[in-house]
Amino acid sequence: MAVTEPGSPSHEGEEEFRFHKGEIRPSTAGDAIEFIDVHKSFGRNHVLRGLNMSLPENQISMIIGPSGTGKSVCIKHIVGLLYPDEGDVLVHGQSIPSLRDADLFEIRKKFGVLFQDGALFGSMNLYDNVAFPLRQHTEKGEEEIAEIVNRRLSEVGLSAANEKMPNELSGGMRKRAGFARALVLEPDIVLFDEPDSGLDPVRTALLCELIKEVHAENGGCYVVITHDIMSARRVAEHISVLWKGRIVESGPAEELFASENPFVRQFLSGESAGPLGME
Repeated sequence: MAVTEPGSPSHEGEEEFRFHKGEIRPSTAGDAIEFIDVHKSFGRNHVLRGLNMSLPENQISMIIGPSGTGKSVCIKHIVGLLYPDEGDVLVHGQSIPSLRDADLFEIRKKFGVLFQDGALFGSMNLYDNVAFPLRQHTEKGEEEIAEIVNRRLSEVGLSAANEKMPNELSGGMRKRAGFARALVLEPDIVLFDEPDSGLDPVRTALLCELIKEVHAENGGCYVVITHDIMSARRVAEHISVLWKGRIVESGPAEELFASENPFVRQFLSGESAGPLGME
């Protein structure tokens, strides 16, 4: 059953947010990540405008919405690269903006992050790129590191490429290498910033299948930022639709794809007619 938050845009009578019903469809899992009335501006550009969002534990969540609506800004708040101007961001109940630097450094070990381009170090081969977090953040010996790195590279289908340099890898291979590196510290939370960006439809489908397979084996909270609806249909268990810096609607994927909200229906079906225009 959908729940409308007190103080949501529907109560405030804001014409700009008339499609933002504030509907939070409960998840059966607990929340791994919570945004509580988060505001964030860059100069005069007010990106997050009272964002309330919960991302469930042990599911693949997708934050989707039009370009420029604040999706990637959310990831930076989760890992403490940005702080809200107002509001709070909780990870497993801990307030990220309130943490001291030393505690923030520790909690970041909970995260694996896959950036759009894989963010590999150009001067290191694939093996050393994937091994880097283990050498930086643990006291493990090289034999144990080798076992972990080779297992993760095998998981993403790159076991034969460990000597290759990043400039020898295709875009899809760089994404998979970044995924392997994101997993080596066995994170509780894995964040994907538009992992399908720059990939053709076949490789996007293969990456989506890989995300599902690895999540099924490892569990945890996976958060995927995307505007690709086919990717959402393939892997999402929970969807949050973000527009104008607020959640339009969020909940289990099957319920969102059946939503009667005009904006959600338009965006998830890719129709030209509806509240979203070219502005």
